[in-house]
Amino acid sequence: MTRFSRWAAIGLAAASCFGQTPKKTTAPAKPATAVKPAAPPTFDKPKFEAFVRHLLLWGPQISVAVADPQPSEMPGFRQVKVTGSYQKVSLDEMFYVSEDGQKIVRGTLYQLGKSPFSAELAKLKTDLQPSIGTPGAPVVLVLFSDFQCNFCREEAKQLRANLIKTYPKEVRLYFKDFPIEQLHPWAKPAAIAGRCIFRQNPASFWDYHDWIFDKQAEITPETLKTKVTEWMKDKELDAGAFGACFDNKSTLPEVEASMAEARGLRVSSTPTMFVNGRMLPGSLPFQQLKGIIDFELEYAKTTGEGGEKCCELTLPIPGKK
Repeated sequence: MTRFSRWAAIGLAAASCFGQTPKKTTAPAKPATAVKPAAPPTFDKPKFEAFVRHLLLWGPQISVAVADPQPSEMPGFRQVKVTGSYQKVSLDEMFYVSEDGQKIVRGTLYQLGKSPFSAELAKLKTDLQPSIGTPGAPVVLVLFSDFQCNFCREEAKQLRANLIKTYPKEVRLYFKDFPIEQLHPWAKPAAIAGRCIFRQNPASFWDYHDWIFDKQAEITPETLKTKVTEWMKDKELDAGAFGACFDNKSTLPEVEASMAEARGLRVSSTPTMFVNGRMLPGSLPFQQLKGIIDFELEYAKTTGEGGEKCCELTLPIPGKK
């Protein structure tokens, strides 16, 4: 309706009312009460927990913690983190729950244009960790290991003999502790000892690494400290400082932080390796690992992604700006 026609309509209405008997005036109608928007559906945690327990076969011996729903990148869904714990082992599961609470998606949400391993890369912490290889290498390996594990010993021998010789500039390897305490009684003390040595001299850690795997069959919980102290005699290390560090468990927080990181990444056995964020559980023959590294190197060439520059996510390097 044009401005003219609107005014014309008003004029006609006024004319039709002119001369008519005025009607009784009535009190103005009360304004309608505003309708409050419906409250968002509540999240039924007990019902959701029962569903998850049934889905994952988590019995009553497993304690379950269900986090509050958080915003997610999936429209119409909120993300809910669930942690199952049994003794010293914990496992995280991620679920996506619809706004009405009736639909559930389990798993990883991928986003095109980002690394499919961005969640793992974000959790891997490599600053101030034992490492060998080239800083800024296109392929980054992070190995979770246990000094008392037989498979870890074989993996260590393969890596030390072949990795840098095959890839002198293309690879960097980080070592992380994940002692399986339930099976290996001296693995955690050995990890504490290794960290004490790393504090004194980072390069000496790798000598310790090779020695302890080589002498694995000769070590017991009772002889560990004595044997490590004997091994140190011809090394540029302070035995007194080591003894104080080991006895006071000064590096225990570092070991336990590495263990917590492993659990957060769903590591449940050793050795477990991450290659540019890709999880590879178990001991791999070197030729198989080489095929994966070569694949990552080729991917980096064709896309410009991979390694420490992949998809805007970086693994921090000590001393690297």
